[in-house]
Amino acid sequence: MILLALMSMLVVYSSTGSLAYKMYKGNTEVYLFKQIAFTGVGLFLIYFAHMVNYTLYSRIARILFLITIPLLVYTLFFGVSLNEGSRWIRLPIINLTFQTSDLAKLALFMYISRVLSRKQDDIKDFKKGFLPVILPVVLVCLLIAPANLSTALLVGATSMMLLFIGRVQIKHLLLTGAIAMVPIMMLILAAVWQHHEGNGVRARSEAKSRLTARVTTWVSRVEAFMYGNNGSKNEEDDNYQVNQAKIAIAKGGFFGLGPGNSETRNFLPHPYSDFIYAIIIEEYGIMGGAIVLVVYLLFLYRSIRLFRKCPYAFGAFLALALSFTLVIQAMANMAVNVNLFPVTGVTLPLVSMGGSSFLFTCIAIGIILSVSKYVEKNEQQQQSEPEGQETVEA
Repeated sequence: MILLALMSMLVVYSSTGSLAYKMYKGNTEVYLFKQIAFTGVGLFLIYFAHMVNYTLYSRIARILFLITIPLLVYTLFFGVSLNEGSRWIRLPIINLTFQTSDLAKLALFMYISRVLSRKQDDIKDFKKGFLPVILPVVLVCLLIAPANLSTALLVGATSMMLLFIGRVQIKHLLLTGAIAMVPIMMLILAAVWQHHEGNGVRARSEAKSRLTARVTTWVSRVEAFMYGNNGSKNEEDDNYQVNQAKIAIAKGGFFGLGPGNSETRNFLPHPYSDFIYAIIIEEYGIMGGAIVLVVYLLFLYRSIRLFRKCPYAFGAFLALALSFTLVIQAMANMAVNVNLFPVTGVTLPLVSMGGSSFLFTCIAIGIILSVSKYVEKNEQQQQSEPEGQETVEA
């Protein structure tokens, strides 16, 4: 976490220099100080969350999940809109916005970890075992998807992996996956049809409702990913973002241009959030990008070891679920930056510029450390037992 946070400060300072100069009349350090403040708050949240006994999270999981559902409904209809999607709600007193989907992910994985740990005897049964764990996942994904389809897909994929590890029947997972593939295939077919129909479809789709506009955006992104473009110069176009990211990666080469020497940051939209990985590669080269990738994989490896050592099912499932969602989100962000996935709105955990996503990521890491602390205490107790006691018990 410290390695990623240090990388974040360097790259956020570099990628926001021009924006800060424009917005704050020459003061280019504003966003750097904000990122340092977010990192300090994040470290406090990690420390606080890791001091709490992880079994307490099992007790509050149901309450937190029940609070999340009306928040998602409120966000869907009355939230702050950006790019035709309602993803944020504004807190009235402190006048700050946060993404309810971040809270929903945390609450959902705590809740299904609790249900999985309690349903292991009936987990193979469709009604008693499968439905109680899949219905919360479906509900949360349906509420998130209209405004943030990419996050809903990531939550669904993480949940499916967790259910597979939780010994859910393969046929039940395959059935769920087949149903989920139907709307995805419809998006792909719509993108193919729109590409062959041409600009007439786009012209007819301008005066649409917000939901219809979001569907049009999804279709356009899939179309752009499948067919590319002819060198778009529109900064709002997804192809423009992808092309600028490719330029940044090409300029970076193997060892990069050096810290603070990015040139594409002045042209690439959102270089401090969605496309920060392209700036990392431009400044630190493929080697720097590979180091970031290895850090996330090391984080996942440590979490898997923790899962294997944890003696209780809830802690094991909780640590694995939270680590899966962070690493899968990181992989999705990096894949978008190198044009392996269509453009999405997901950030690079702990590296993109601070916000509600950064703070909820820190809480998730604190919960993982809480489980880890208990496992370490358990191992120390076992090692400190008298050698003769094991013989007597045997």
